Amino acid sequence: MLRLLCTVRGCRAALLPQGARFVCAAGHAFDRARSGYVNLLQPQDSRARAPGDPPAVVAARRRLLDAGAGAALLEALAGTIGALGPAPGATAVDIGAGEGYFLGSLAATFGLDACGVDISAAAVDLAARRHPGVLWLVANADRGLPFADASIDLVLSITARRTPAECGRVLVPGGRLIVAVPAADDLAELREAALGRATGEDRTAAVIAEHASRFAVAARRGVRDRRCFSGPLLDDLLLTTYRGGRTGRRERAAALDALEVTLSHEIVVLARN
Repeated sequence: MLRLLCTVRGCRAALLPQGARFVCAAGHAFDRARSGYVNLLQPQDSRARAPGDPPAVVAARRRLLDAGAGAALLEALAGTIGALGPAPGATAVDIGAGEGYFLGSLAATFGLDACGVDISAAAVDLAARRHPGVLWLVANADRGLPFADASIDLVLSITARRTPAECGRVLVPGGRLIVAVPAADDLAELREAALGRATGEDRTAAVIAEHASRFAVAARRGVRDRRCFSGPLLDDLLLTTYRGGRTGRRERAAALDALEVTLSHEIVVLARN
């Protein structure tokens, strides 16, 4: 069973369900939103009024995933988790869960007691509406995970940030952290069109190094797919990849009518020491 902690500064008491809200012994209460998620974000945890991905980016990512852009990675993640043989009801947390595509499917497949965490309320709201069987939280995972020590069997970080110390704290002894990061050739064709170079960054070695003091590598694998994007889906891909100050890059690639793109990731399974 998931064991939540109160996120009010200096509290950290157990946070328990009480009707349509979560309440701690100190009386701090967090209501469920109409769609079912719980917002645990505190004022000191974010400087932005609406932190995380904005609604337009969240919606674009949902459309891409619904069109199959994440299918190969999802299949590989399911195979990776299946090899671990989690018991029904095993606790799982997805850090930076976004709009819930990966965790929602994996939780249903393996019968996980699952929780998705993201700082974007727009993303979490969308996740809660589609996957009501998962607990969805708005929280800043960089500042701390709202879970008790040694209470989680499986932590996922799928193309998202993570804090090794916090992952190690919440995992049970022998628990697993599964990290998926873009491989060096991920979106190579899109980078060529936008930047004039296809070579990307190899992130796997850095992931292993930053977790080395708390985790040992238990397994790793690569997963690659190629898909053609055109019309609105190509626009969505550009929006989710080149946003913010990258308008010029997006405009250069937007001149294309269609583009066949490599979708490539590395998955690393890390065992808590």
